[in-house]
Amino acid sequence: MNYMSSRPRAGAPRAGGAGTAGPRHSTPLHRAEALRLLGSVSLGRIVFTQDALPAIRPVNHLLDRGEIIIRTQEGAAVAAATRQADMEGVVVAYEVDTIDPVTHVGWSVVVTGYCRPVTDPRDLAYYWELLHPWTEGQREHALRIRPDLVTGLRITAALPASATGSRP
Repeated sequence: MNYMSSRPRAGAPRAGGAGTAGPRHSTPLHRAEALRLLGSVSLGRIVFTQDALPAIRPVNHLLDRGEIIIRTQEGAAVAAATRQADMEGVVVAYEVDTIDPVTHVGWSVVVTGYCRPVTDPRDLAYYWELLHPWTEGQREHALRIRPDLVTGLRITAALPASATGSRP
């Protein structure tokens, strides 16, 4: 593919560009609100280290007693990383968001913490009952992410200067 042919034409709207709904304002979320929002959706992305490089996988999850639970299969890179870690687990990041593709408003939450395998047979049975994989294949393992660092932001449409009482 010719590099030049993939560039947008002058004056053409850019994907994700401004102009669709005006400027945005971001507000940090408190931990409790961020975790509530995380628990309100079922799909996220886990970020882990594979061969000394960052790797990202989309996964579905549930929030149980303040921890993020995902199911995975034998041989999955993230499962292998947790088995090679010490008792504390392996550091991962987990990101979820809901951003409207037209207005570009919504929220985003990132959790950083230790991830380790779920080994208790009763917990595994409980999670298998509640958490159903979206893709085919056996997902006989579960991983637990302890949310040590929770950050998030809400993105809203910025109020016009006239609405805030500001003068130009």
